[in-house]
Amino acid sequence: FDGGWERNKLQWKSAELEAMIRSLQPEILINDRLPGCGDYETPEQFVPARPPARTWEACMTMNESWAYNPADTAWKSPGRLIHTLCEVAGRGGNLLLNVGPMGDGALPEEITERMDVIESWMARNGESVIGTTPGLEPWQHYGPSTRREARVYAHLLARPYDDVTVRGVRIRRLRTVRALSTGAELAFETRCGIIDRMINPDPLGEVTITVPDGALDPYATVLALDFEGEPV
Repeated sequence: FDGGWERNKLQWKSAELEAMIRSLQPEILINDRLPGCGDYETPEQFVPARPPARTWEACMTMNESWAYNPADTAWKSPGRLIHTLCEVAGRGGNLLLNVGPMGDGALPEEITERMDVIESWMARNGESVIGTTPGLEPWQHYGPSTRREARVYAHLLARPYDDVTVRGVRIRRLRTVRALSTGAELAFETRCGIIDRMINPDPLGEVTITVPDGALDPYATVLALDFEGEPV
């Protein structure tokens, strides 16, 4: 469904319509644009600062138009689109990225260029997005993060000067840190309170990771932190 604001749920007969749909296809997913119904939320043209309480999908365009519009030249850069993908994944959402075909069905060059860049980035870093869950709390890492079991993916949306710090993790469980796009293993050091270091066998602390220029991705660098057991 789209729209939904033209009439209220009584005028739409939303409950009756939803019941009919589910009787015909019990496994269907319905978005929130049938007033008073729906399985997931669909924020449009922005990434929520805080993730919605239930399943959600951000609906975005590459410029400002949903359909083909040759007058609309306000194209988002490939880097901005990739950063949006990282932000959405880090908040546990899905990204719906719109493309508007021309009259002959072909996609404009501006779209295919951006899709090529996203495809290339995903080939290097896709495991940090697909099938992951939200990773760390915002205070633990300055950027989005995701997680798959004992591996945490830290997305760097700004170029680090020398190193990156991840806080509030089980530092003695950390085994390796790698730059996901290159596979290069990165040096790191850990720190915690002096008493914890002396007597706590499993302290929470911070990890400082050295990120050399050769490990940087041109659009968004992803660090894979592998722990033995729960990271936090």
